[in-house]
Amino acid sequence: MISFVATIFTSCEPDAGRNPQISFKTGANYVSADATLKKDTTITIGIDAAKSEDKDVLKSYTLSRSINGMTDSTIFSATLTGSDQDKYSKDVALKIGGFGGSKSGDKETYKATVINRDGLIGQVSLTVTIK
Repeated sequence: MISFVATIFTSCEPDAGRNPQISFKTGANYVSADATLKKDTTITIGIDAAKSEDKDVLKSYTLSRSINGMTDSTIFSATLTGSDQDKYSKDVALKIGGFGGSKSGDKETYKATVINRDGLIGQVSLTVTIK
């Protein structure tokens, strides 16, 4: 008698994951798209972020700014805990031209970034041109 041992292989497709959701807040009190504004104007940039998958909670949020394509500088950063890991909302007030030596025609780019448990990134950005 010959015995056969059958091995069944099951294959799980790797979870490619989904990037966390993030969007700029809109409305009269917010700058949420590219704009041209006077130097020293105070603006508010707000975001809403949410996890895209049940287990892939949000881990961190960063708002950064660069001028004329130079290296990003962090304006605000947070490690998210508790209920913020499911949904996160933040408003930050900023002064346009807050970099020393900013002048008319300079472009400030603001990037809002949220990262989930798997290291996947959600990001939105906008550019303000100084008048």
